[in-house]
Amino acid sequence: MPDWLKVYHKLPYQAKVLAAGARGRYLNRWRYGSETEPLVAEYLAHDHWSADQWRAWREERLAYVLRRAATDVPYYRGQWARRRAAGDRASVELLENWPVLGKEALRAQPKAFLADDCDPKSMFYEHTSGTTGKPLHIWLSRATVRAWFGLFEARARRWYGVDRHDRWAILGGQLVAPVEQEEPPFWVWNGGLNQLYLSAYHLAAENIPAYLDAMRRHEVRYLLGYPSGLYRLAQEVIDGHLTAPRLQVAIGNAEPLLDHQRRAIAQAFGCPVRETYGMAEIAAAASDCEQRRLHIWPEAGHVEILADTVDETVAAGTAGRLIATGLLNADMPLIRYETGDRATMDDVPCACGRSLPVLRAIEGRVDDVVITRDGRHIGRLDPVFKADLPIREAQIIQEDWDVLRVLYVPTSDYTVADGESLVRRIHDRTGEDMTVILEPVNAVPRTANGKFRAVISRVGSRSLAEPVAADGGNS
Repeated sequence: MPDWLKVYHKLPYQAKVLAAGARGRYLNRWRYGSETEPLVAEYLAHDHWSADQWRAWREERLAYVLRRAATDVPYYRGQWARRRAAGDRASVELLENWPVLGKEALRAQPKAFLADDCDPKSMFYEHTSGTTGKPLHIWLSRATVRAWFGLFEARARRWYGVDRHDRWAILGGQLVAPVEQEEPPFWVWNGGLNQLYLSAYHLAAENIPAYLDAMRRHEVRYLLGYPSGLYRLAQEVIDGHLTAPRLQVAIGNAEPLLDHQRRAIAQAFGCPVRETYGMAEIAAAASDCEQRRLHIWPEAGHVEILADTVDETVAAGTAGRLIATGLLNADMPLIRYETGDRATMDDVPCACGRSLPVLRAIEGRVDDVVITRDGRHIGRLDPVFKADLPIREAQIIQEDWDVLRVLYVPTSDYTVADGESLVRRIHDRTGEDMTVILEPVNAVPRTANGKFRAVISRVGSRSLAEPVAADGGNS
């Protein structure tokens, strides 16, 4: 656990609120400004553009991003120089002439993807491991950050009848309360973002009434979080015959939203449940409309669906690899980026009337959850890998109630101290009673589609694949 987090955990609750609010105000200054509302209006107007308008916009923006990448970005400039030296005269302005970019290249030399005129010290830095345990490093200019959050404001909040000024709750993976804490609060109020941050690590049945009470007291209008966490919260509401606050909307992010999860969350909170898709790299994004169809955000990135074994586009209705070319972040452009997800494109217009492209399905990774002996369900343990541990990839396997096995691929810099740090981070989330076995491997086993599960649980009282007992809700 970082020293600053140890200090934070020792603070009285009101001091934690002040610290969270300060961080929230910092993020608010990065995300929003005088341009936000004009951007939101512009993006909402794009929803009903004609095919010709979209084509003209995409061709112009894509040409700019490709030219900038080929001339101003060291990684791509070197790639094209080598191709030219070998006699390749392909045009840089045609996307099909660019190879697919794997995550390993981005991981290996992230700053080589920054344009020459960018100073990373003046940019917003993101680091994330996604679902794989592999760290990625991303830099964004203030203009890109504000454009991205303008898109989210338009295509998520405004579509769903809320806005950034509303009070909201997020169920996420930040350690806002020590995992061993047995009494509330299992949350912190962040006034800088009007946000009640709910711990995802204390969702035991006996704690759920306190969660619901906190949501009422803070008058939250909507809830956002991992579908697995929202589902766990909702199922406890249903099973315990509890009364949850009625919300405007519940929004799933970072994981696919399954039908049985949507039904349970809608039943528990009496509201529509919407799905979003995105990534820290902001190369692609999508959100679900009132028809429950997932619309791509073209301004974020251009999406291709390629076959599993060759880099060829598949027909609409056929599943394949989701390849994205980022159009929003031209300072760190990702061209034909292998997102690691599988998806299916749909060519049937949506009854909602929006002209945005539609994804029929996202086959992203639905992680298992670790279930502790005291009944806590812990999903999305990948934050333990987000710092710069010298680990290429990792997988957590729950062998028994009190046993976790971690398969990890170490780099040459890996030391015993790194392993001890990893065990401490896992204990921060599961508790000290969990035995953690570290097992170095050459590679984490993959599934048939080439991906691997970040978490596998071999125990559990309720599987994520099990349907809820009762229908219900306005989904």
